[in-house]
Amino acid sequence: MTVTTAPARNSTSAFQAADARHHLHPFTDHAALAAKGARVINRADGVRLWDTEGASLIDGMSGLWCVNVGYGRAELAEVARQQLLELPYYNTFFQCTHPPVVALSEKLAQIAPAGMDLVTYAGSGSEANDSIAKLVRYFWNLQGKPRKKTIISRNYGYHGVTMQAASMSGLTPMHPQFDLPLPGVVHIEAPYWYAHGGDLSPEEFGLKAARALERKILELGPENVGAFIGEPIQGAGGVIIPPSTYWPEIMRICRQYDVLVIADEVICGFGRTGNWFGSQTFGIEPDFMTMAKGLTSGYIPMAGIMMGRRVADTFRAAGEELVHGFTYSGHPVAAAVALRNIEIMEEERLVEAAGGEIGGYFQEKLAALADHRLVGEVRGVGMIAAIELVEHKPTRSFFDPKREVGTQCRNHCFANGLVMRACRDVMVLAPPLSITKAEIDELVGLAAHCIELTARDLGR
Repeated sequence: MTVTTAPARNSTSAFQAADARHHLHPFTDHAALAAKGARVINRADGVRLWDTEGASLIDGMSGLWCVNVGYGRAELAEVARQQLLELPYYNTFFQCTHPPVVALSEKLAQIAPAGMDLVTYAGSGSEANDSIAKLVRYFWNLQGKPRKKTIISRNYGYHGVTMQAASMSGLTPMHPQFDLPLPGVVHIEAPYWYAHGGDLSPEEFGLKAARALERKILELGPENVGAFIGEPIQGAGGVIIPPSTYWPEIMRICRQYDVLVIADEVICGFGRTGNWFGSQTFGIEPDFMTMAKGLTSGYIPMAGIMMGRRVADTFRAAGEELVHGFTYSGHPVAAAVALRNIEIMEEERLVEAAGGEIGGYFQEKLAALADHRLVGEVRGVGMIAAIELVEHKPTRSFFDPKREVGTQCRNHCFANGLVMRACRDVMVLAPPLSITKAEIDELVGLAAHCIELTARDLGR
């Protein structure tokens, strides 16, 4: 299904001029954008996008890691239309509920990791992580441990852009403009073997990186540490896939020192790693789990916070009002779309495909790029992957960041019909789970071509 909402008489230049006058974009240098003009995307179908000039792109990033079932799903538009006619809005305050949010909550409890059966809702992953930070404080207050509030996060982590979520994020360029991070958040090293593993094997480095958490807990005092937050795979940090030893050791440490585990599943959730959740892929047993993006495949904003039994039972038994929630918590239209989105994934076995034939084919085809002279490593799980561009492969040496090699490659991608994101000089991919083998061949061929163009730019 294709819908064009803007009048045909509006040209690309008219859109660009109005956009420059009135629209403040996320993560954008607006002076540079105004000089260049925004690319105006006006329709999409399957794994493809089109702009107002008629150019087509294969979307290797599922929008922003979110369009898991692909674009143009008439079923999702129809369920939204029906819900808008029947009950377009009502809140979940005042001891009220509605059928879509009940059905969605029940479904999430069925597919979530074992023991997670209580959920509350927000509008974005940032809001959800902010909410979890509050709920961590509330949990320990109810436990009679009011000092146990510090949250430990990781370098390269991304948890959102609200004040608390940005503070928990370990992407340091996000902090100076806003005088962040807030007090009560500290960061430790990430399990980024390719960049920081040195002469250690991945398994040895996984243990070393995990034990940085134990050292930090002991430094701060276990009585002061409330939670550890981590993405199963660190997405915006460059698709950092932890060694097999990492998460089991993290779980041991958190249980030993009674530290809550927050699994940020905003990117990994809903099939991306070949299971419903990354926690299931890596053996994480979270106390809190953040969901967004693939929850609705990006068709409508929605996020969720799931809770494990210890936390859920504590809140259920509190005997007092939980003074938290949003106007749009559990919005009926969003809930209806989310439920139908999950049903589509079940009907088409998209999670199984990501963990099986399609995901295996995607990883196999990408692995061949490791032979390129500019590629230091190709890594991936299921339908998420990274291509690390390096200056010197034998020593795993990186380019000077000022050369912006990743940005050069990204620009070649956009010019040649591919959306592939650059995180530093790491090219990352997370296409819709509905992608076909033929489309994977096209995507990987374009990626190889654009990496070669980048190498030629560099005189390599």
